[in-house]
Amino acid sequence: MEERRPDLLIHAGRVVCPATGLDGPGTVAVVGDRIVAAGPGLDGSAAEVLRLPDAVVLPGLVDLHAHATHAGDSPSKYGVEPDVHLLPFGTTTVLSQGDAGALGWPAFRDDLIAVSRTRVWLALNLSRRGESMTEGCFEILDDADVGACVGAIRDDRRTGTSAIWGIAVNVGRPSCGRTDPRAVMARALAAAGDTGLPLLYGSRRADDWSFDEQLALLRSGDVVTYCFNDQPEGLLRGDRVREAAWAARERGVRFDVGHGMGSFSFPVAEQAMAEGFFPDTISTDRYRRHLAQLPRHDLPRVLSKLLAVGMAEPEAFARVTAGPADILGLGGEVGTLTPGACADLVALVWNPAAPTLRDTSGGERPGGSWEPVLTIRAGRVVEPAPAPATPPTRLE
Repeated sequence: MEERRPDLLIHAGRVVCPATGLDGPGTVAVVGDRIVAAGPGLDGSAAEVLRLPDAVVLPGLVDLHAHATHAGDSPSKYGVEPDVHLLPFGTTTVLSQGDAGALGWPAFRDDLIAVSRTRVWLALNLSRRGESMTEGCFEILDDADVGACVGAIRDDRRTGTSAIWGIAVNVGRPSCGRTDPRAVMARALAAAGDTGLPLLYGSRRADDWSFDEQLALLRSGDVVTYCFNDQPEGLLRGDRVREAAWAARERGVRFDVGHGMGSFSFPVAEQAMAEGFFPDTISTDRYRRHLAQLPRHDLPRVLSKLLAVGMAEPEAFARVTAGPADILGLGGEVGTLTPGACADLVALVWNPAAPTLRDTSGGERPGGSWEPVLTIRAGRVVEPAPAPATPPTRLE
């Protein structure tokens, strides 16, 4: 049987697939929504041919911690429209961190997941109201409703959506207010135990609960986000990575960057990586306040900050593609250029004159940045996002 002519050929100065070790000049061939070949020596005709001699082509990026929402009932106060604010900048798959709880899950499923071009998964908020109210999601302890959380997850399984990856619980002061964070965590562990799902955990960074004690509660497969924050109850104890973090990693707990607006410190990241403690995933924690930010807060820029503090490029690329894809259980379908995988792709170019890289405390590091120039989702080119109507605020 004659092979079908490719619908799309992308020739690039560099094609990189961390999952397979591919790295060099090459081509990606696409038929329909599937990759059919990737590597050097591919040529021939196609319905559409793109030539990107100055770009690196990667699998579509996977952001393990960002915020997505819909325009229906009870939208997330943090969420952004993924097809507008994530997909055009290289993120083809996103895990939405706690933007919906049990009460908002049906609308999140029907009005966002089902209609978005972006592949959206959810870490279901333990709070039944999710992030739909102005106050913290756990300021009323009864909102940490184990029964409702478990029921929504069972509904996801029964209906075949299979889009709830795990349970989001943030025990920081903004989320808990005066509620005892230990009580919230106990309920999160109960819901996780009943469903067999992992936690996406935002830690308590205040001195009323030791990070060592928090880490001891986490299980293999759980993910700690905001891992490079500079708070006293953070990754470092003094000027070294705390032993409890090493022990947690040894038993299978993962660590995610979750940059956000207050959770990424160059000195903490540098010290951790100098000791060999690397994050498992690089994520943006992109949310509504970032929409007014200049330079734009996107996943290629965040991974560039990890390069600036000493992470090797192959390691950084893996942590925005194959690594988070595997954590989501999507390895082989997402985060790879393997033939048969979904044709999600991003092309990046290196800008040596990019705006200075800054952490969330204003610290700076020299160096350029990777910037997205093309996104392809399921074999179709994504149109660039429109420029903002008003000049953005200069934040970092």
